[in-house]
Amino acid sequence: MTLAVAPTSTPISSMDSLVRRLKEGAHSWVKVTLGERIALLEELRRGYHAIAAPSVQAACEAKGIPPGSPIAGEEWLAGPLVVLRNLRLLVESLKDIQRHGAPRIPSSALRTLEDGRLSARLYPADLLDSMLLMGHVGEVYFQPGVTAENLREHQASFYRRPHEGRLCAVLGAGNVNSIPPADCLYKLFVEGTACVLKMNPVNAYLGPFLEQAFAPLARRNVFAVVYGGAEEGSALVNHPDVDEVHITGSDKTHDMLMWGPPGPESDARRARNEPLLRKLITSELGNISPVVVVPGPYSDGEVRFQGGNIAGMVANNASFNCNSAKLLVQPRDWGRRGQVVDAVQTALGRTSVRRAWYPGAEQRWKQFTEGRKGLRLVGTPGQGELAFALVPDVDPFQAEDRVFTQEPWCTVLSETGLPGADDPVAFLEQVVPFLNDKVWGTLCATLVVHPKSLKDPAVSAAVEKAIRELRYGAVAVNTWPAAVFALGVLPWGGHPSSTPQDIQSGLGWVHNTKMLESIEKAVLRAPLTSFPPSPWMPGHRGVATLGRRLADFEMAPSWLRIPAIAAAAMRA
Repeated sequence: MTLAVAPTSTPISSMDSLVRRLKEGAHSWVKVTLGERIALLEELRRGYHAIAAPSVQAACEAKGIPPGSPIAGEEWLAGPLVVLRNLRLLVESLKDIQRHGAPRIPSSALRTLEDGRLSARLYPADLLDSMLLMGHVGEVYFQPGVTAENLREHQASFYRRPHEGRLCAVLGAGNVNSIPPADCLYKLFVEGTACVLKMNPVNAYLGPFLEQAFAPLARRNVFAVVYGGAEEGSALVNHPDVDEVHITGSDKTHDMLMWGPPGPESDARRARNEPLLRKLITSELGNISPVVVVPGPYSDGEVRFQGGNIAGMVANNASFNCNSAKLLVQPRDWGRRGQVVDAVQTALGRTSVRRAWYPGAEQRWKQFTEGRKGLRLVGTPGQGELAFALVPDVDPFQAEDRVFTQEPWCTVLSETGLPGADDPVAFLEQVVPFLNDKVWGTLCATLVVHPKSLKDPAVSAAVEKAIRELRYGAVAVNTWPAAVFALGVLPWGGHPSSTPQDIQSGLGWVHNTKMLESIEKAVLRAPLTSFPPSPWMPGHRGVATLGRRLADFEMAPSWLRIPAIAAAAMRA
């Protein structure tokens, strides 16, 4: 049976009654008790686990992935695992609210940053939790004004001051199948809004699975799924009973809704701050995700490991991720610069080329690769596939080059060298303004830093300063920022410095199961190398089994499950 079948578009004529029914349900939703919400989440966990395997099979079919291949594990890790973990953590947070008034953060997890702001360590919550990503430590940096004493005032405001009932139109992402359900769960259980989800046409096949898994929400008239394209989406977001909108997709979609089609009229509205859509819009809109390699005493093995780490950031999901590595930044005259690029190329050769299943990928790939000097292609693509493309030594002073201004959204990684060689401090002083002011996007960035370098107090201070000053919603050290997305407990979204007029990667947060507010960014730190290696590393043979076992683990975490998980993880 063919599973990846997109339902027909929802007639616009039927949306009015559907939206009105959900708006009525929203008024009742705010009165649902914590106990009822917890019971409902447990029911949703069971329902989503039941559709996990068939939804993964449908995704593999749609993306041209052999269902039994290791690459099928990507769909388990980025789909069911993320949603099931999100559901479990929401249950824990609601139980904390029952007992303590807010999701618990131990005082031992709090620290004061060098600039006086508060940070909270959220991952791992315990030793068992640390088994998901060994050696990783995740924190949240707060905006000024949040203190250890008033932290609870910046958590779970819906449960302290509920609104009267709001309805959010969620325009779902088409690339990663955990995004639409996770976005809706955030709106429903953190912000207390009912949701009508419009599926993206690219993965509309997922909609019937979500309707089945989230049927308990539909019976309460607080969740529904609709289908269609731009016309149906416009009708939905402009409906008078829709109070707010959440978009995961393109900044162009956001700007079209808010300011109208590109042109003088749109520019004038933007200048006057007179949007067409006068509703709250939260969003996650992509990024030119940079990976910065800070010079240090790397061994050949460490270069190979990080080359594989970066290659995994490129190859995963055929590079149709908003957090896929898109720009490699190194010191121009550093002796290891070319070796890092070589290591990425070699690691990409350990995985297969992918079907370019997201519309427009081939055209974008050509725009970024045609006429490029020194272009390196990896893989032999067949019909409908794209090679991995490395674009080395892009001039960082050519600010208008598209590699700095447009997200490729295909299998392209560009590389540039900022002036300098072996001095980490001087290099980082250039990196921060370059990324903040020259590279489009505010979603996530990676710093690769050698642990021996951090033993130098000056280097350590420069790294910490860079982490604080980078205008990204997630900064990862030695690991892929997608782990921030997957962990669920950490907030995911663009840096709050964006504005509706210059939206960049969007505004607002999702996941964030501790229900934190006044957030500045998430920071995730990891060892330079690890064993077993991360599951996104190219050539990992056990990732399909690992993904299934981790999804089952999130349904019932237990030390008894760890040996089987470890066995799959070590089949790298």
